[in-house]
Amino acid sequence: MSPASHPFRAAVEAWDLEAFPSLLAEDVVFRSPVAFKPYEGRELVAAILRGVSRVFEDFRYVREIANEEGHVLEFRTRVGEVEVHGVDILTTNAQGLVTELIVMVRPLSASNALAAAMKVQFAAIADELKA
Repeated sequence: MSPASHPFRAAVEAWDLEAFPSLLAEDVVFRSPVAFKPYEGRELVAAILRGVSRVFEDFRYVREIANEEGHVLEFRTRVGEVEVHGVDILTTNAQGLVTELIVMVRPLSASNALAAAMKVQFAAIADELKA
């Protein structure tokens, strides 16, 4: 039997942006679908997730696969007019906090649209982290 759905899924589906920090380990690592270098740390990753929430439209999870090590959450969304199909891969620690979040998206047009949209968001993310 698979573990229950992760609270990360519930927070994303409810767009409960304030819940993100409490679901992430202090030293969480985020591996972006459009950047080679990973982003590290709870505050930065939570800010990036809030930025993503401003980019994705009609976001929905369509499947979850889980075991004791983590969860794979398959999603569908849009960035502007571009359809996006992707997965969030969550690795969790003994406390259930997300220690690593890997996001993969397809097709290439979706990756390109996401990269362009998030480039705009990073100015807002930088301002948010300064506040």
